[in-house]
Amino acid sequence: MLAIAARRMGYRVHAFEPQPDCPAGQICDLEVNAPWEDSAALEKFAAGVDVVSFEFENIPLSVAERVARMRPVRPRGEVLHICQHREREKKFLQANGFPCAPFCVVDSAESLATAISEIGTPAVLKTAEFGYDGKGQLKIPEPSDSKSLWGKFGGQRAVLEKWIPFEAELSVVCARGLNGELVAFPPSENIHKNHILDLSIVPARFDPSILQEAERIAGDIARALDVVGLIGVEFFLTREGKLLVNELAPRPHNSGHFTFDACVTSQFEQQLRAVCGLPLGSPELLRPVVMWNLLGDLWKNGEPDWSIVLSQPNAKLHLYGKSEARPGRKMGHVCVLADSTADALSCVEKMRQALEA
Repeated sequence: MLAIAARRMGYRVHAFEPQPDCPAGQICDLEVNAPWEDSAALEKFAAGVDVVSFEFENIPLSVAERVARMRPVRPRGEVLHICQHREREKKFLQANGFPCAPFCVVDSAESLATAISEIGTPAVLKTAEFGYDGKGQLKIPEPSDSKSLWGKFGGQRAVLEKWIPFEAELSVVCARGLNGELVAFPPSENIHKNHILDLSIVPARFDPSILQEAERIAGDIARALDVVGLIGVEFFLTREGKLLVNELAPRPHNSGHFTFDACVTSQFEQQLRAVCGLPLGSPELLRPVVMWNLLGDLWKNGEPDWSIVLSQPNAKLHLYGKSEARPGRKMGHVCVLADSTADALSCVEKMRQALEA
């Protein structure tokens, strides 16, 4: 979707991805397939472009640093380094006074026992690295044997967080330009199933003061990180009406995909504008919208019948071009624009029932 936005504005696009036939590569001028450790391939890739950005966090910092010696990498490697690691991310939030759940860093059964006594239960144990969509997490509902828990978890360095009985989840995608200009998209109300984002609803159905506070925090985080590009900030909204930062993503965010159809400027065009040093665009929401993630489960009986979606005049279908559909894998999404959130939700549920039948 970034490549699509770039094409519309006359840019040529190159992609570096270890596996061939990536979704971006399908519409790029050049797709470079090589391991992250292939410095010659990285340098050749960097030599062919003017500026570099990224769209997921599981890229070694050494790769960003090597490329940055030849071309600007935006956001900078240090932002990637912080946001790809829960321990560094939590410590950044804590050190800068941003609200987040109480946590302890653990690296042994003994430190886990100490952390449980400090944090209390229920709590959730999360791997420090490579966790998303609920992966690498273990809920601890009550005090338990720390040795058994640590063995079950695999003995990886981790973060123990206090379990937050939240009322809802929401997120803000914020853009920051080279000159420090900040633009936030409307916060989205997010509904998850099995730890994977299912629906994003915009406008979010919360008090305006909560939405304003979420935008303010997201902007402050973008400044504190010195982001040039995008930062997605996920929040818990507690039952007491308090916002807690859950996770950061220095890239386009799944919950911001609604902007492709429902805003004057999409998050992808905004990323392009930011990293290329252009003025940022308007984030204005044109109509109420609900985004529904399409997971690989829908392919269990073969290719879904997309006429169910395309027969709805207010629905926009986006398929990502991934080669293999697997349960839980995000294969695409649908945006439904309507005069009201209720109408959009009703349309999504009708399509869901028909596609899942």
